[in-house]
Amino acid sequence: MENFYLFVIMCILLIILPGPDTAIATKNTISLGRAGGLKTALGTCCALLIHTSAAVLGLSAIIVKSSFLFSVFKYVGAVYLIYLGAKTLWAMKKGQAASVELTAKSQFANTSCFKQGFLTNILNPKVAVFFLTFLPQFVDSGSNNFVPFLIMGFTYTVLTAVWFFLYVYLIDQISAFMKKPRTQNMIEGITGTILIGFGIKLALEKAHH
Repeated sequence: MENFYLFVIMCILLIILPGPDTAIATKNTISLGRAGGLKTALGTCCALLIHTSAAVLGLSAIIVKSSFLFSVFKYVGAVYLIYLGAKTLWAMKKGQAASVELTAKSQFANTSCFKQGFLTNILNPKVAVFFLTFLPQFVDSGSNNFVPFLIMGFTYTVLTAVWFFLYVYLIDQISAFMKKPRTQNMIEGITGTILIGFGIKLALEKAHH
C-alpha cells in the first residue's frame, strides 16, 4: 500500500463533504435525538462495510461494468432518496403536530433510523464507483489488492464512524435551538429539498464504464 497517510487525509476531506448520509443523520438527530443520529450513522457504516466486501470480491466491478445493474441500483437509490425527501417535506408541512408524533413514537422511529442510514448508502452506486476508482490509486498495480482494499475500506468506515459520532454529538448539543418549531421546519425543508435534489441528481447520473 502506498501513501497511506495521504489516503487518510483524502478520506477525511471526502467524508466531511455534505451528502445524502449527512442529510439523513441531521434529520434523525434533530427529530429523535442523539440515539436516532447514532443509529443512522451505524446503518451507514454497516453499508460501507458491505461496499468494501463487494469491492474486495469484485462484485462492485460487475455493477459498474453492467449498464443494467448500475441502472437498477441507481434508480432504486434515487427513488428511495426522493421518497425520504418528500416524507421530510410532508412532515414539515404538518408542522409541530408531526414533530410531537415523531417524539411519541421515538422507539419505533429509532428502529427505522438504522435502515434509513443503511439503505441510503447501500443503494447509492456512486459509493461502489468511489471504492473502485479511489482505492486503486493507493496500491501497487502489480500486487494482490485483497488486503490493501480491506484495510482501506475498513479505515474509511472507521473515519466515517468517528466523524458522524462527533457530528451527531454537536447537533444534539444545540438541539434546544434546533428543535424550535420555526428552526425545525426550516431545517426539515432544506433537508427534504436536498434529499430530493440528490435523488434527482443520482437518477440523471450517467453510468460510467
